[in-house]
Amino acid sequence: MALKRRNQRKVEFNSSSMSDLVFLLLIFFMLTSTLVAPNAIKLLLPQSNSRTMAKQTVTVYINEKNDYFVGERQVAENQLQSEIMIELNKANTPTEGTVVVRSDKNVPVQYVVNVIDAVNNINNETHQNHKVLLATSAKK
Repeated sequence: MALKRRNQRKVEFNSSSMSDLVFLLLIFFMLTSTLVAPNAIKLLLPQSNSRTMAKQTVTVYINEKNDYFVGERQVAENQLQSEIMIELNKANTPTEGTVVVRSDKNVPVQYVVNVIDAVNNINNETHQNHKVLLATSAKK
């Protein structure tokens, strides 16, 4: 006599919840990776207690070899004003933009002043009001 069981065991694996979890993790990592903007040029910034934050329109780097970088492009000192002006125009800031100077702490002050002069010349020529901020790291 052959008796049949009423409760049969099914050997299946439902992977729909696993694929949902993978897609959620993928979206999470894609969103968080776009929020992180690593500095392309390694600098030891001077230290300060101030916490001034501003929207960065253009970033100018000055490394320990006293080389200027507008964004990530290396620029000669005599081309600094024109390159900053190009970047300000790209950023769609018609009258008020912010130029952030990220200078190595061992760079002489004159190199920072050259960037400030370049932005002031742009302001005088175009009758605009762009600001210059010096980036610092927090004091320990």
